[in-house]
Amino acid sequence: MRWVVVVVLLLHGLIHLFGFVKAFGLAEMNQLSQPIGRSMGLVWVGASVLMVAACVAFIATPRWFWVVGACALVLSQWAIFASWSDARFGSLANLLLLAAVVFRFASHGPISLREEFAETVRAGLAMAATPPVVREDDLRALPDLVRRYLRVTGSVGQPQVVNFRATWRGRIRSSASAPWMAFDAEQYNFYSDTPSRLFFMDATMKGLPVDVFHRFVGEGATFRVRLLSLLTMVSAKGPVMNRAETVTLFNDLCVLAPSMLVDPAIQWQAIDAHTARARYTRGAETIGADLTFNDAGELVDFASDDRPAASADGKSFTPQRWTTPIKNYRSFGARRVCTVGEARYDAPTGSYAYGEFELLTIDYNVGVEPTARARNPSAAAVAPDV
Repeated sequence: MRWVVVVVLLLHGLIHLFGFVKAFGLAEMNQLSQPIGRSMGLVWVGASVLMVAACVAFIATPRWFWVVGACALVLSQWAIFASWSDARFGSLANLLLLAAVVFRFASHGPISLREEFAETVRAGLAMAATPPVVREDDLRALPDLVRRYLRVTGSVGQPQVVNFRATWRGRIRSSASAPWMAFDAEQYNFYSDTPSRLFFMDATMKGLPVDVFHRFVGEGATFRVRLLSLLTMVSAKGPVMNRAETVTLFNDLCVLAPSMLVDPAIQWQAIDAHTARARYTRGAETIGADLTFNDAGELVDFASDDRPAASADGKSFTPQRWTTPIKNYRSFGARRVCTVGEARYDAPTGSYAYGEFELLTIDYNVGVEPTARARNPSAAAVAPDV
């Protein structure tokens, strides 16, 4: 559909040159029977230039396409009205342009979920502070399993994580029987002061785009889903959502930012040779989780009873055990984390996965001066080593 829009608008822009050619007598234009003055000829060529610019913006700078597209639409329709009997069918192309402008405004404009995500990210990055380096002495209060995990992930000798940016791809569904939706996602977590989590997802449902935004800043968590960036499908918030997102944020900390496991907000208890139990406090919420490690010292599963399953509309919640089995550890600079995982619920009818995730890239301590990041300059994250 994207390329259909581009091709139609490009052809529409080239056709607008006919009016300019006729107005300035550059060639015979029998397709246009009505006279066109030179001033109106400039409107025709202006519409042509803006149509081509809109095509470029549609692909290269979608955030600003709606501005360029709206200007092209106004000039184009002005020219068409002035030569209605000859050019009226050009209004059909402008209807397509209008739909594209409205969609891009809703998906990338100032009131979009995407722009809210970007604004909140900018505010978080502005608070980036120099983190302390994790040393062996910082691990003394941790269970042996957790100490080994920090060493295996390359966390010792590196700065604590004050923030990270991750990109994902995968698929997700609302229940065990619902169809899967493919997605690409961008995530920022911040650990200065009160930890926060921002997760924005571009998903596709039956060929239609869906925006998904998890926002957990301060004491309030929200979960919003919009079809075509316009129609609200889910808008969830409240105490249960706050608790559920606290579990998710702690899961991110364990899986993607293990250097933060030295945080005094976590209380630890060794259970057996492969399991440690944690109690994590963030603000008014304290949640629990069991972490399972393999013989190599890698975290392979995370389980919590404090993250209930949400209904498809996000208005009700059912207590169920939540687990995130993970695997495929890879190096990102000096750090090593998993790259493949699932999100699962243990429903009464049986365990099922509702999310499958593949980590593409991760950058740590974004906005922090490189000299403050680590003793090893390779600590800046890059694409995973294969």
